[in-house]
Amino acid sequence: MPSAFQFQCHLVLIFLAASKGETRYLEVRDAGEDDPFLLLSEDLKRELSAGQIYRRSLRCIDMLSIEGQFTFTADQPQLHCATFFIGEPEELITIHYDFVNIDCQGGDFLKVFDGWILKGEKFPSSLDHPLTTSQRYVDFCESGNIQRSIRSSQNVAMIFFRIQQVGNGFTVTVKKNSNLFPCNVISQTPSGRFTMVIPHQHRNCSFSIIYPVVIKISDLILGHLNGLFLKKPSAGCAGVGDFVELLGGAGLDPSKMFPLADLCHSFHGSAQMKIGCDNTVLRMVSSGKHINRVTFEYHQLDLQETETRKENSIEEFCFPSI
Repeated sequence: MPSAFQFQCHLVLIFLAASKGETRYLEVRDAGEDDPFLLLSEDLKRELSAGQIYRRSLRCIDMLSIEGQFTFTADQPQLHCATFFIGEPEELITIHYDFVNIDCQGGDFLKVFDGWILKGEKFPSSLDHPLTTSQRYVDFCESGNIQRSIRSSQNVAMIFFRIQQVGNGFTVTVKKNSNLFPCNVISQTPSGRFTMVIPHQHRNCSFSIIYPVVIKISDLILGHLNGLFLKKPSAGCAGVGDFVELLGGAGLDPSKMFPLADLCHSFHGSAQMKIGCDNTVLRMVSSGKHINRVTFEYHQLDLQETETRKENSIEEFCFPSI
């Protein structure tokens, strides 16, 4: 019997592919058959704790949340393949090429992307990433042995590849590293609690939850006076250097999502919002003048919920789309 976690993670991959027209490349298998996310048995956990590395083959479309060594070998020409890597919010991902046998001159390619990308929709968005879009790609056919290890800037990364010759392929080792100040994050689960801290840095950080959710902000420190403002066409936080905004939409890229609410000033207490969109993003914009911090919790929205609206709750959005 597959767990709810397996089923939810499988849906994440299907959503990401389907929402951008990639379903023609995705073969959906029975939930009990080698799911995209690996849930470890007790025996395997003991083996890994003893220092042994986990190994398995990759599918053309795959998703991984565990360290290990992974090999893809083409059993037929494969033209549109991708593997999505995801870690915990406080983890970075390192991908190391152990072995590569592809025909670069014949049109094969093997690329790492710093983040996730599907049909032009990127996470993190170009506005929230320290590198330009072109710098976020590392093409093995161009770099070769010069750059055999690539570390992500956040808890997600991906490789995408084309291998046309049967028997050709590659092997990569995936490791995770600690990130003291997580910035851009995609949540593995539909519920959780997180504190985002930006310590005197001029940067933007987004926390993405690929589910309709109830999100409750319990603490916000921006170095300003108290206050809470809904986003309006002629108002909001446009003139404020530090603020938090809530975004909703059906895609992956926060910069293409609909702005729902702005929080321009510090407050202690609670502000709750129900967001029925396919993807919910909490995004912090920081000028670098303050140590900005926001604490929030979230859980998947149950459409049958009859929870009484509290005094500090604000509007609900996107319900017609779900």
